[in-house]
Amino acid sequence: MTDADLFKRGMRRLASGVSIVTTIDETTPQGFVATSVTSVCAAPSPSLLVCVNREVSSHGAIHRSGTFCVNLLSETDAELARLFSSSVHRERRFAQCEWRALTTGAPALSVALASFDCKVQTAFDVESHTVFLGKVVAVELSHDAIQPLLYVDGRFDALRSFAPSAALT
Repeated sequence: MTDADLFKRGMRRLASGVSIVTTIDETTPQGFVATSVTSVCAAPSPSLLVCVNREVSSHGAIHRSGTFCVNLLSETDAELARLFSSSVHRERRFAQCEWRALTTGAPALSVALASFDCKVQTAFDVESHTVFLGKVVAVELSHDAIQPLLYVDGRFDALRSFAPSAALT
């Protein structure tokens, strides 16, 4: 059996895009930072999944509302990601930026690289997490071509451009 700490240390080496996953619980917006978001398929019906720790405060709200919105962050959003990943100052999370509702009512970040508004199709538990499979009902793209925010080795970082050192032979 693999040690959980060794697994976590290994996974920290996998650079991941950073998203804020939001939902609306009656009239209260909720959200958290996620790096465990992936596309499932584009056709015939676009869908994606997000893995949510059941300890996250938004977990129950996603179950109750049956909706969530995945907002992809840009490299300029590191402070917003830190705010949404902390349990301190939750009341300030949605006051920092402009948010709007797309189809489901879950908050979409106006400056997100992309926002995917989803209805939960299915949810299943895997150990400490729930995997939510969402049918994408609306997509909104940013008009700016900005670099994505990444999470690697326990920190938020930007994607760096690089020049190839030599042509492959």
